[in-house]
Parts: sequence; structure tokens; C-alpha cells
Amino acid sequence: MSAPIGLRAAGLPGPLPAGERILWQGRPSWRAAALRVLHVRKLAVYFALLLAYYLVSRLATGMPLGQVALTTTELTGLALAPLALLTGYARATEWATVYTVTNKRVLIKFGVGFSMTINLPFAKIEGASLRQAPDGTGDIALTLVPHQPVSYIILWPHVRSWYMGRTEPALRSVPDAARVAQVLSRALAASAEVAVQPAALVRPEPVGAGGRAAAAA
Repeated sequence: MSAPIGLRAAGLPGPLPAGERILWQGRPSWRAAALRVLHVRKLAVYFALLLAYYLVSRLATGMPLGQVALTTTELTGLALAPLALLTGYARATEWATVYTVTNKRVLIKFGVGFSMTINLPFAKIEGASLRQAPDGTGDIALTLVPHQPVSYIILWPHVRSWYMGRTEPALRSVPDAARVAQVLSRALAASAEVAVQPAALVRPEPVGAGGRAAAAA
């Protein structure tokens, strides 16, 4: 499963060594990242409730309708600004990020302002877990062997949320996440450093209300 030449060049710090090949390469979905990583929808609902409360409370105090409408319009513009910034950041993250799975390691190229690449050989990966959303996108979190110097802050948002004590790098908002997890699972199982069954390597996890977990068998 080869990647387009442009994407392959963008996602690798240099030519692959002899015997190593790309199994999968892709980018996060900016729409999924905006909704489930940056929580744009939840923030929009929060602002909408605040505006509704303001509108009702001002009308209840007898404020003139024209003044209420003008102030509400101004507040709406202020609320839209952070939503636009977060959406723009999600788009920039999609453009700046390339996830690569080879037959020997996982690479995460990231950084909107300053590009970096984290290299995760299979020998440093204990396992992985898949968290899939109803639209097929999902997160694949990588559990590393203990005492790996991975910074949660530097790698964010390409980490499993709230796992700060033992940071888990993650392929976030990946389209067709179950298929990608299957590719990674088989590669880990075939690696000389990891001699376990694929089903034990990629564990499905629930996504909460309205979501579903998909096994990567």
C-alpha cells in the first residue's frame, strides 16, 4: 500500500533504509479534529447558550429591542472569532501533519509553525488502542515501553488526551481508522521485536455516548 510521492516526501525526514517500506501514510481529517480534538461544536453550543441567556435577560429588563439586537450582533461576532481560529488551526494541522506506518516503525511529522518528526520504532511500542467515531475516523494511541522521553505538550494534539503521566503518541482523527489500525496491528505482529497476536496489539475502546468501538482484527 504505497503513498503518493508528494505525501511520502513530506512525511519522511529522509530516504528509508534498505529493507524498510511504507505500509500506510495519511493525514488527520481537519473536520474530525475540529469536532473531537478541538471541540468546536461544544464551544459553539456554549456560546449559543450564553447569547440566548443574554438576549432573554436583556429583554426581560426592558432594554430596547434595537439595542439588544445591536449588542447581540456584536457578541456573536466575538463568539465566532475563536471558532474561526480553532477551525483554521484544524485545517493547518491537517496540512502540516503526516502519519507514516512502515514495516519497522511509526513516524509522526507535525508542527504548524515549526515542523518536527517523532520516530517510534516498533521495539518501543508495547501496543495500541483504537477509538473510532461513527463517521469512520478515529484515534490510534500507541502505548510505549516505560521511560520513553515523549513530551505531552510538545506533541499535542497528536497524543491520547489526558494521559500526561505516561504520554501515548496518537494518530488523531485518521480517516478509515479501523483499516489503518489493522495495518499497524499486522506490522507489529510481523515485527521481530513484537511476538504477540494482532488482536492483543490494537484494542478497541468506546468513544462514549453516540459512538462505537471498532475492532482491528
